[in-house]
Amino acid sequence: MISKRTKYGLKAMVYLAQHEPEIPIQISRISKEKNISRKFLESILLTLKKNGYLRSKKGKYGGYYLAKDPKEIKLSWIIRVLEGPIAPVPCVSLNYYEPCEDCRDENTCEIYRLMIKVRDANLSVYENQSLADII
Repeated sequence: MISKRTKYGLKAMVYLAQHEPEIPIQISRISKEKNISRKFLESILLTLKKNGYLRSKKGKYGGYYLAKDPKEIKLSWIIRVLEGPIAPVPCVSLNYYEPCEDCRDENTCEIYRLMIKVRDANLSVYENQSLADII
């Protein structure tokens, strides 16, 4: 399962993608429209901004807007920034690999082979979907 942080981040990004590019939308508006705690949303949007997916403008008419065209933002990028690895277990992660402590040999591990399939299926969906595809 994805965390609430990732779910809310995706909701906020979709919301921003549905609006005029480069026109800031206030956090309070996103929070109200998407029923997300403002404080929690601030943290999520700041993380997305630090990773180059959002820009912000300060002041009375400030807020957040997408830093890129929605067609250029893959869901896998958002998920990795907010959630971490897409792989269900660390031994099959492409970017965050760690061997399992309880596994003697990944090549003969039944769970490893299954988790590779799960990772690849999820990754295929996330890598082939952009924000534009889901709005």
